[in-house]
Amino acid sequence: MPDTAPDAVAHVRLALHPQHPSAVVATLTGSKLHTARATLTSEGFRPAGDDTMLLVRIDHEEPYYANIVANLLRDAGIPVDITDQLQEEIAAEWTWAHHPMTWLDRDEIRLVSAEAQKIHDDIAAGYLTIHQHAHDGHTTVAVGTYQRADSVHLHGENHLRVVSGTYDTPKEAIADFERLYGDAIRTGLAPATETEQQAAQALAALSTGPAARIAPVEPQATTERVPVYAADPGDHEALLDEFLDKHGEWEKYRTWEDSTTVANHESLTLRAVFDHDAEGRDTKWTVAAYETPVSDRLWHGTATASTPTAIVSALLDTVATENAWGSDRSPTAPEAAITEATRPLADADWKHTIDGRYIAVHQPAWALQLSAKAPTALVQYLAFEMIEGQGTRLVRPAADSPALRTAQTPAPVAASPPAALPGRSR
Repeated sequence: MPDTAPDAVAHVRLALHPQHPSAVVATLTGSKLHTARATLTSEGFRPAGDDTMLLVRIDHEEPYYANIVANLLRDAGIPVDITDQLQEEIAAEWTWAHHPMTWLDRDEIRLVSAEAQKIHDDIAAGYLTIHQHAHDGHTTVAVGTYQRADSVHLHGENHLRVVSGTYDTPKEAIADFERLYGDAIRTGLAPATETEQQAAQALAALSTGPAARIAPVEPQATTERVPVYAADPGDHEALLDEFLDKHGEWEKYRTWEDSTTVANHESLTLRAVFDHDAEGRDTKWTVAAYETPVSDRLWHGTATASTPTAIVSALLDTVATENAWGSDRSPTAPEAAITEATRPLADADWKHTIDGRYIAVHQPAWALQLSAKAPTALVQYLAFEMIEGQGTRLVRPAADSPALRTAQTPAPVAASPPAALPGRSR
């Protein structure tokens, strides 16, 4: 009798990715592919072209899940071919070398990895927003919030990342995170690990077409860790929201044209103004301190939209303390005091100028200015952050780099035997 299954004309071929051996490429042929695509999607495959889907995981468990999806497809009446190399990986017996959770068996290790994969995917999809991260001396920790759900603390990296705590509100989660990790905290998501970068590269090298060849792609940007003064600007909007969530004593309102947010301290002697439309070297932030709610301004400072958020965060954190006024609430900043406060910068061959009105620390990509009467404690804190702080910067390969040439070189799906999977022994 003829096959009357809805996807009788569909066919799926599963093979190892030619350049990222643990990743799996699914090539679909036929005219009725909706069931095949839905089944592949259910096990983590992502579209990579009209007739190609790709499975990339941070735990290198793609062969295991490829076998699961092959059985599901066959149960649905869809023929599946698995290349010999992939079949060998599916059948291989393995153990995790030096896995820290020594009490877990292989199935339990997979459950931990599956949870870590979900966290990774939720971050990538924007379902989980990371507010801050830190290094606790052993691994990376972070605090974030799910859309319309709880805030969480995360512990670990790659296939070992777990939810270590849950909170009802972002404010509560961030406050506890700062209590635990203090000065080690940095704003936003931690730099991508090598495993995460490899996964991103595999997804970028999309496999497509009936010959299952790697399509040309643009050079893939990668993230590198750099001194904070050389970091990318980051998300200033997120920094504003984080600051207001953390400091309940500050109240915000938007101006009538809805392009500026003004935040006032409950004492009415501190103010931060945020320009939502400012870009590049336009002034994004203006902060100011007053001796009383009706007195003249004691001092003020500005930061451009291109200033790294970690530096602006240091400025805001200092403004939110008594350092905003100085110990006697009548700050003065003679040149000698400023010179001493900025000594770490001078030791690193930075220059600052005092022209009677402003203290300016110059960088070609961004600008931070403080009026000359800014408290020396604030200047000293900013100087320390600029010398000691760390940030991230996106790096894109040059047009003729080996990375780009590799990405643009076509190759058959089963081009070469797979390399040994990192962290596991067979």
